Amino acid sequence: MQVSVESGEGLERRMTVELPSERIDSEVDKRLKDISRKIKMDGFRPGKVPFNIVRKQYAGQVYQEVFGELVESTYGEAVQQESLLPAGTPRIEPITEQKKGTMGYVAVFEVMPEIELKPLTGTIKKPIAEVTDEDQEQMIDTLRKQRQTWGTVDRAAQNDDQLTINFKGTIDGELFEGGEAKDIPLLLGSNSMIEGFEEGLVGAAKGETRTLALKFPEDYSSENLAGKDVSFEVEVTEVSEGVLPEVDDEFAKLFGMAEGGAEKLREDIRSNMERELAQRIKTNIKNQAMDLLFDSNAIDVPAALVEQEIDSLLKQATARMQGMAPEGIKLPREIFQEQAKRRVVLGLVIAQIVEDNEIKVDADRVRTAVEGIATGYEKPEEVIEHYYNNHQELAGVENVVLEDQVVDWVLQQVSVEDEASNFSDLTKDDQSQPF
Repeated sequence: MQVSVESGEGLERRMTVELPSERIDSEVDKRLKDISRKIKMDGFRPGKVPFNIVRKQYAGQVYQEVFGELVESTYGEAVQQESLLPAGTPRIEPITEQKKGTMGYVAVFEVMPEIELKPLTGTIKKPIAEVTDEDQEQMIDTLRKQRQTWGTVDRAAQNDDQLTINFKGTIDGELFEGGEAKDIPLLLGSNSMIEGFEEGLVGAAKGETRTLALKFPEDYSSENLAGKDVSFEVEVTEVSEGVLPEVDDEFAKLFGMAEGGAEKLREDIRSNMERELAQRIKTNIKNQAMDLLFDSNAIDVPAALVEQEIDSLLKQATARMQGMAPEGIKLPREIFQEQAKRRVVLGLVIAQIVEDNEIKVDADRVRTAVEGIATGYEKPEEVIEHYYNNHQELAGVENVVLEDQVVDWVLQQVSVEDEASNFSDLTKDDQSQPF
């Protein structure tokens, strides 16, 4: 087997593999003879079809089968011989003009980049924050609002009130499709209607009708309405204010606190908030470390790996959208391009750091991580056992722990400065609740 390699653009390689033609010719003949012994053809007894007829009819198909198998068996041997690390599946191109006595193919593929890590410079800001009594009370108020009831009031409407309304919308004096509704609940301040609608009802009382001259946003979801002036005639049929539940033992039972009551509820809320804060601080530091690694190591990455990562991101996004978007909607691949490239770069850089510094996954940290996951379940010991009996599940935790160990390594290379922060700022983009 003769192998030669040419470098293409970037990481592309064209590997030519030449083999003695007798390797394929002998196998083709062997298979054609097997066919001739079994084939049934009109005008001939079974097994008596002339070999030249069998060859004429089946040689092309058999050749392709044998050629494909030969490519599969020799490709790996050839890349190993040339010390290449392919990324992705190769594109195989048969050689049309074969040398006498040879057959061959060209495999076109990208190779993994050689990574020489660059020195890290910069500063990582370590957030310093704690859960305060005020943070805890704000969280409790959020939980109370989620379970508030509504009571009708005989006063003018204000923000955070819930109105019941009838409305009719017209454009140029004509009612438009979907512009009329009755007995619709509307929470003032929710921003669920177009700009100016809710604001225009502040101060309205039960039985009052108001006319609102508004305009649909230019980027409104309905193209027929986008950017157009609209007039809404709105009748307020009821004004209700929220009635917050008291934080007592009955309230605690709503969150599964059969014992301990309100005091136990407050303890658990604070404990969960502190755990969430610790995780957000850790994530903040990790993101900064990953930014430093990415910015410091501008490497070419195989397009094949980026495409694989786009496939993964697209699949995840599609799964999250189920039930929230029209069926059959397709997200454009290009919106994931930069994120996918970043993931590939960081994956390669992290792997190189692990190799260069002989970092081994810390089994104790893996155990701690698994136990942390298990605390959210009713029977944590069963969850822990599940992870340690499932190689794939445990490998996922090990990968996260290994990344954390790489973050520790980064922190040893750069300057780390404390930065005052607070629970609200560190969790403001997080929609999760402590229950």
